[in-house]
Amino acid sequence: MTRRDEHLDAMLRHLGAAYYESQHGRASSADVARALDAVEEQNGDQPVTARTTKPAAPAKGGHLADRDSLGHQVRWRQRVWDVMTTKVITVDRITPYKEIAALLAKHKISAVPVLMLGRHVAGVVSEADLLAAQQKRERAAQVATGGGLHFAHRHDAHQGLTAEQLMTSPAITINPEAALSTAARMMNSHNLKSLPVVKPDGTLAGIVSRGDLLRVFLRTDEDIAGEVRDMLSKVLLTDTAGVSVRVRHGVVVLGGQLTTGTDPDLVRVAVRLAWDIAGVVDVVEKVGAPAPS
Repeated sequence: MTRRDEHLDAMLRHLGAAYYESQHGRASSADVARALDAVEEQNGDQPVTARTTKPAAPAKGGHLADRDSLGHQVRWRQRVWDVMTTKVITVDRITPYKEIAALLAKHKISAVPVLMLGRHVAGVVSEADLLAAQQKRERAAQVATGGGLHFAHRHDAHQGLTAEQLMTSPAITINPEAALSTAARMMNSHNLKSLPVVKPDGTLAGIVSRGDLLRVFLRTDEDIAGEVRDMLSKVLLTDTAGVSVRVRHGVVVLGGQLTTGTDPDLVRVAVRLAWDIAGVVDVVEKVGAPAPS
């Protein structure tokens, strides 16, 4: 079964669960409709209804349209939406331990979101959660047997554990339109390898990993320099021919001299925006003041 097929299979199980819950008064027709829409989107069909709020589509060049502090429209800031994976391997709350472990190993991923009705994220089961459960069961077995290990008991130790019992909840998630730097800080501060990406309506949009964030730094210096020059022409609002842009190993060096009439404050804005360009690791500003007339 391909990754896409498994993703579709998971969504079909969510749809079945939503329908079952609705028959017993524990879910609404809207929950079932949202699950159906998700399946239709996966199959490439247009959803029957448009109930989900989707972030703005990426602008030309793969970047989301945005506005800087001066109100100028810019298109060079990458967001989580640009780099996240949308075909997400997920599980239900009743998915057993062994199935979760098999999914992580097969797809070489570190965690899976646990979905409730309507594709809302209930929590996340990670490799660390599985290992913690294993250690907890081993300690319990040692206490029950006076310190001895009974391998027959350990063989079935995880059979009763489900995603709902294993998951970390509430899940730490991120908005699709968050900056990549925000995602990186969240992963670092919480020691996470990935983050579920959740739409404003609370439903799963995708997942972003450390690898997704690092891939932006594989851009060539020439591509980065081109985006910096494009940004300067829009922000400085004057002739930028006197400003040089050099990029080496992702380090941007702005040099040269401003033309008369250029606001120095705009230069500071440009330097700050240069940091937002995908692939930039440092910005050095050496731009001189306009020559005296």
